[in-house]
Amino acid sequence: MGKKLLIHLLLIAGALVMIAPFVWMVLTSLKSLGESTQVPPVILPTKYQWENYTHIFEMLPFLDFYWNTVITTVAKVIGQVFLCSLAAYAFARIEFPGRNALFILFLTVLMVPGQVFLLPQFMIMKELGWLNTLTALIVPGLFSAFGTFLLRQFFMSLPKELEEAAKLDGCNHFQIYWRIMLPLSKPGLIALAIFVALWSWNDLMWPLIVNSTPDKMPLSAGLAYLTGEHTNLTNYPILMAGSVLAIWPMIIVFIFLQKHFVEGITLTGSK
Repeated sequence: MGKKLLIHLLLIAGALVMIAPFVWMVLTSLKSLGESTQVPPVILPTKYQWENYTHIFEMLPFLDFYWNTVITTVAKVIGQVFLCSLAAYAFARIEFPGRNALFILFLTVLMVPGQVFLLPQFMIMKELGWLNTLTALIVPGLFSAFGTFLLRQFFMSLPKELEEAAKLDGCNHFQIYWRIMLPLSKPGLIALAIFVALWSWNDLMWPLIVNSTPDKMPLSAGLAYLTGEHTNLTNYPILMAGSVLAIWPMIIVFIFLQKHFVEGITLTGSK
């Protein structure tokens, strides 16, 4: 009993540490500019400045940021779930010469920092005439080695008897993939979808590189216009108000899909 209590206390303490920055962000979004920079810091605002949440729409094309973010996120999620699952099925279930060697070579992409690809990707977007477009934000994120690896492990955990029975019924590889593997791999697909959605929603560096006008920016890059680099003074309450409005969709998505997310990560694909 004492051991369980200690474990629960440690977990509660860890949860409080994790949630503290989010609570501070919400409180700061309701402060005045003076209170947000006061030393020693003010925890609770003397008067809640709810108008900060309306000022963000007056200072920036915030609805455009939202629309751009939703479009790019949905496109990346659909693209990666479909393309990565196709590649994962091929690596997991189709026997072909050099499969393992090719998969190892494929995984070496995960060992290279993403910043290394920024310049060649930028040059490709420039040659295609896609700079300052949503296409430039979407296309490089339609596929990933991580997504292929995650779904391959999931497909490999499914019983081979299902595939053999489908072949006896006359199914080809695509029919097996579409009618059997995908329905049984829902937790893995949801886990990948959540990962991709989070990465896309929080992407900052790539949008700042390929796009130059606010109407083509997603939320993460658009909020950067509120920092001191683009303005004479960073208005922290309005910046935090924009951040609160930016993160709540991902929090809701994770709350509703966390069961499938955990199930997918643990690779419990056998049913």
